[in-house]
Amino acid sequence: MPTQPTIVGNAVLIVVDIQKSAFMDVKAGIPVMPGYRANMMNALKVVRAARAAGMPMIFIQEEHRRNMVDYGRELDGTEGVHCLCGEPGTPLASEEMGVREDDYFIRKRRYSAFYGTELEILLKGLKAQTLILIGGLTDVCVHYTFVDGHQGDYYCRVVEDAVGGSSEAAHVASLNAMEYLQTGARQTTARIIELISQGKAIAA
Repeated sequence: MPTQPTIVGNAVLIVVDIQKSAFMDVKAGIPVMPGYRANMMNALKVVRAARAAGMPMIFIQEEHRRNMVDYGRELDGTEGVHCLCGEPGTPLASEEMGVREDDYFIRKRRYSAFYGTELEILLKGLKAQTLILIGGLTDVCVHYTFVDGHQGDYYCRVVEDAVGGSSEAAHVASLNAMEYLQTGARQTTARIIELISQGKAIAA
């Protein structure tokens, strides 16, 4: 198959789980790779570029009830209790990202931003064709959201230096897996900001 353009039609920035914990030294229950915070700082650059260009953004937040009824199998693996309602690291990093009251926001209880949420309805309303993903974790919520977007026939792009994984190895493996699904999926912060600034991410 021929390589598709980086941006096809209307693009939407999907900001996956950039919560207060992304900028905290201790992240309860979740291991992160070295350089995670630096990659989140790159993510903030992408958010600012999208804001300046008037590009739609959807902020995703993972949150679980304090009685833990909605974790399901999520605690069966490496991760401990995380994103618990009322904990300091759980709220969206609204101040850091400049989130506004009228921005699009989706709370999720599972890894994929599509699972059990209104994301698909919102994307249809925005007439989205390309999804640009930033945030964390590369190998968990970003990866699973990418896969569901891919299976929904969206053009999916992941900003490789604006996402962070549970480890460097897991980060790279997931980036490679996403590139396997869609050639050209892996993009850099510099390239995505260039395209956004040129108006390539917003169809006329």
